[in-house]
Order: sequence, then C-alpha cells, then structure tokens
Amino acid sequence: MKRKIKILIACEESDEVRSRFEQMGFDAWSCDMQENRNPNAKHFKGNVFDVINGYYECKCGNIFEESAGKYGCCGVSKLHTWDAMIAFPPCTDLAVSGAAYFERKQKDGTQQKAIDFFLRIANADIKHIAIENPVGIMSKHFRKPNQIINPYYFGDEARKKTCLWLKNLPGLIHVKEPNLFEKETTWVSEGKVVNGYPAWMFNNDKKHRSKTFPGIAEAMALQWGKFLMEQYGSHYA
Repeated sequence: MKRKIKILIACEESDEVRSRFEQMGFDAWSCDMQENRNPNAKHFKGNVFDVINGYYECKCGNIFEESAGKYGCCGVSKLHTWDAMIAFPPCTDLAVSGAAYFERKQKDGTQQKAIDFFLRIANADIKHIAIENPVGIMSKHFRKPNQIINPYYFGDEARKKTCLWLKNLPGLIHVKEPNLFEKETTWVSEGKVVNGYPAWMFNNDKKHRSKTFPGIAEAMALQWGKFLMEQYGSHYA
C-alpha cells in the first residue's frame, strides 16, 4: 500500500510552504509556538523538538506528539516519522542585521540558545533537511550555506539575502536578473518596496519579518517536491 511522503515544515505559522506541499499530495505538517494562520492546516502548536522525531497516531485517529509516548487514548499507537524537513529557525539572535546587539546577547546567553536551537535542527535524524535563515553567524558556528538566494530570483519584487543549508536536497534553480528593479519604489502584496526591500521587513512584528516570500515557497514545493517524489518512487504516493 502506498503512503504519502511525510514532511515537517518547522517554525512556520504562515502556511506559505506547508500548504504548497499539501497541494502536491504530500502529508505536510507545520509546527510553531504560534497557531497556524490557516485553521484547517495540519499543525502542531508547541516546541518543534516534541515532534521532530515523528508523531503517534492511535487507531481512533487521534494524534499525539512523539514526546508524549506511544500510548494514546486507544492504547498502542503507530509512530509516523518524517521523510523530510524544511526549517525556519528564529533568526533574531543570529542575523548580521542585529550585530549591534550581539555583545549583549552573548553575555546573557540569548545568542548561544539560538545557536543551539539551530544546530539541534540541523542534526535531526531526518534524511532530507533544508534550513533557511538570513546571512548571519551560523556560517561560523555550523558551516557555510549550500546556497544564497534572493526573493527576486523567484519573481518576488524584493531583495533579501537568504541562506539555505541543505542535506540530501539540491539547490534551488532560479533566474537571476540583476536589473529587476526599474524603480526604487514599487508595490508588493503587503506594501511598498523601499530601495528594493519590502516595507514589512522594517516592521517590528516578527510574523511579518520572518514570512517566506511566495516565489521562494513555490520553488521549494515544486522543485524539492519533485525531487522527493523521484527519490521515493512508486513506494510512495
């Protein structure tokens, strides 16, 4: 019997990436400390490390975090593990854009906690992993990213250097157009672009600043989705 490829979208509440994989036929789940903006999404609200090793499903269909143990409301449950994970770990204490605050964050341990969180994601026992973060200190504390992309490579009218650390996944294919911006100010879905940067990047709301651009989300789903389907072949739906 075929089963769907299971993918975890870690640290996402926008549903930009998860929903696209679901549309392609994947068993796609997200996890974040916040509720998913889509009330119908398959989503774990809470600590990603409670589900990073999988989740249990008991025979009545109820879902339990892997950390809760294998005994659900109906007794013994089935463990479902992840075939792939795309993660968006918090970047506030890692990105070079916040370098002015690094000394304080190093002294109070905030930055080390963010580093440890990132490394724990990177070392998860999942075959296919992608981690997204802005340019920051993880090139030093982990390794250099496999790829650095910009939203305008994928059709979004904005630039924001974004690093991808990849494990058993290919780099994203894109079209790079250096003269994309005919004007310094143009319109995107949530406001103006200022000198090529979307206005919401300057918003203090972390939800807005950390959202995934639609073009990048689409490329992840289409390209990595196709790659995973080719890898798992006829054994999976």
